[in-house]
Order: sequence, then C-alpha cells, then structure tokens
Amino acid sequence: METVTLTETFDTNIDHLRRLLTNIGPFMRAAGFDDVTVDGDIVTITNHVGLATIELELAVVEDDDALLTYEQRDGIFEAMVTRYTATECDEGIEITATTEFAIQARLVGPILDATVVSRQRRRELSAQFEYLAAQTE
Repeated sequence: METVTLTETFDTNIDHLRRLLTNIGPFMRAAGFDDVTVDGDIVTITNHVGLATIELELAVVEDDDALLTYEQRDGIFEAMVTRYTATECDEGIEITATTEFAIQARLVGPILDATVVSRQRRRELSAQFEYLAAQTE
C-alpha cells in the first residue's frame, strides 16, 4: 500500500471542523475534483489525472477514531481509504489526512503510477485544507 499524509493546524474547535468535514459535498468539491455527486453515504468523484480519467465510488464509513473516513467501493484501486483524524494542541486542532491506496496491477504503467497518484492526492488534500482554513477564519 502507498500512503499520502498531510497535517495542518486550525485555530477553531473540533465541532466546527467536524461539521465542515461531514458536509461532504462542499468538502469533496474543495479538493478540485472535476465532478462530485453525493447520494447519502455514497460519493462519486471524477477527476482527470494526467492522461487518465479516474472515477471512484466512495462510501463514507463509521470510524470512531476519525472525524471522517471513506473508502473506495468501485474504481481503479485495489483498495483505497482516506481518514481525517483530529488532535487538540496549543494552537487549536491538528487535522491529519491520510490516504492509503494500492493501484490495480493492470493499471500501473506509463499513464498511471503511484507517484502520479500520490502527487495528485497531495494537491487534493492541500486544497481541502485551504478550504477548511478559509471556513475557520
């Protein structure tokens, strides 16, 4: 499995951050995906990464250790899960976003590899953190 992790501290309370993260439509759109559809706990995203178009069906899952967790139900990965965890600190609330993924072997090649996916995922998580920062100012 490959892992992408980003951490940011926000000067707000955990309940406010939980509301922002679990308002899943705007939060997922903040990542810059080309299309986001939310139907209950199912989120479908489409994104263009290099020459590839990635479409994922994600399920929001219960996770007592995270503010938000979702995993792939259908898409290009053998497995993919993202967790947003929170820790209180002197500066406010530290949010850590961690995505773990494994690309299906038949898709690894010149068009899509773990490096490309990791780089893209860092951009998406950074954009979501920018959204959270703007909503907590």
